[in-house]
Amino acid sequence: MLHSLRARLALWLLLPLAVLVGLCGWFAHEHAEDAADYVQDHDLLSSAKILADRLIWEDGDVRASVPPSALSLFMSPARDHVYLSVMDAQGQLLAGQQNFPQPPKLQLSGSDNAQWYDAVWQGQPIRAVITRRAMYDVAGAREITILVGKTTHSRDNMVQTLWWPTMEYLLWALAVAVLVSATALTLELRALLRMARQLAERPARDLDFHLDSRQIHQELRPLTDTVNQFARTIRAQVARQRQFISDAAHQLRTPLAIQAHTLEQALGQTPAELAALSVAQRLAVLQRLQRSNQQLLNVANQLLTLAQAEAGGAAQTPQWLDLRALCLQCLEALAPAADLKQIDLGWEERAAPAAAPADGAMPSADAHAFSLYTSSRLLPELIANLVDNAIRYTPPQGQVTLGLEASAGSLLLWVQDNGPGIPAQSRDRVLERFYRLANDTPGTGLGLAIVQEVARATGASLQLADAQQRYTPPFGPGLRISVRFVRAVGEH
Repeated sequence: MLHSLRARLALWLLLPLAVLVGLCGWFAHEHAEDAADYVQDHDLLSSAKILADRLIWEDGDVRASVPPSALSLFMSPARDHVYLSVMDAQGQLLAGQQNFPQPPKLQLSGSDNAQWYDAVWQGQPIRAVITRRAMYDVAGAREITILVGKTTHSRDNMVQTLWWPTMEYLLWALAVAVLVSATALTLELRALLRMARQLAERPARDLDFHLDSRQIHQELRPLTDTVNQFARTIRAQVARQRQFISDAAHQLRTPLAIQAHTLEQALGQTPAELAALSVAQRLAVLQRLQRSNQQLLNVANQLLTLAQAEAGGAAQTPQWLDLRALCLQCLEALAPAADLKQIDLGWEERAAPAAAPADGAMPSADAHAFSLYTSSRLLPELIANLVDNAIRYTPPQGQVTLGLEASAGSLLLWVQDNGPGIPAQSRDRVLERFYRLANDTPGTGLGLAIVQEVARATGASLQLADAQQRYTPPFGPGLRISVRFVRAVGEH
């Protein structure tokens, strides 16, 4: 397999050209053979006509003589051998060689009443002509057969003489084409090679570069545009990563500082001071350590989930996921957290009739109504973050409802609460990492960012809006977050 672009382009150009040269050479050889055959056959017939003109009646019988003019037609530098035979109708030899080969099937034609054929005589291939002539005299009429043959050396030499100059011109043309194409490709690829050198000489950490597409050919400009776009994407990703690391370090600094300060205070006390601490004081220290440690675990888990969501949940084999079952599992897992705040955690579902897949992958049509064919394994994280976020920001004795609506073309997952809601001007920012509207509520600021990344990985659309139901004080306007999953063709 050729890995050189220059070699591959030259191959695409020269292979068809070589085939064309071969075809032209073959046709030229055919034409040269036709011309040589015509000349040889014409000479054979001319010699047979001269012999026919030299047939005479003598003493009541036909006599044949071979004049030097007949043999002079066959003189050639190739030293061909000429064979003659003149016979009467009874096969009696009048002149020339005995038992001269004749055509397998006699078919005289044309105004000359002649037939040309190939034969072998005395171990050599020959080209021969046979013709007949009637002799009339007072003694009567007799039919005479005249055969003339000649070896093919001069004919082969003529073919070579006619064909080789043409073939030589074609081979020279092919050689010139090879040279010109190699030179042209080398010259025309200089811009691409120069671009490659610029990229190779660039420092590894220098991402702020731009290739000028005006310096290369129009056909290669999409390549430079793609490289420039790729560079912009990398710069954006690096900037986002740096910001992410900075935000993560900021979020981890607080719980780590609390743990470090608590441990320093404990280790800075003498054994007597430690022994004098009451059970309540010791319990308070352990609770501070437990809260900071739990915050560290939450941030670490959220960061890991966000990284998986940004990677598209990894490339896994798509499978059917029952969103209804995932939602019920999430409600069961978060029910204790809702009970602590006396929040009414509810569930709603509505499904349009949907047919099960033809392959029978789903157990029933009802189960299929709430199922999605996807490769993402992070849908439980999406649901959990939506419900957990609603529980955190909803006041005690409030309401949080998780709903799922199925239609023929989509699945709509939504979470609605009667908390303080999110102002319209802040709804884009709450999807950013570590952005939080209220610092008095425990959390990492990554929940909605994870929801957005998982939705993006599954091709779903995310929408934030006011709750569809108005609540009376002390509850706020509420918030409704909807995620619409589009079913692929053949899912329903």
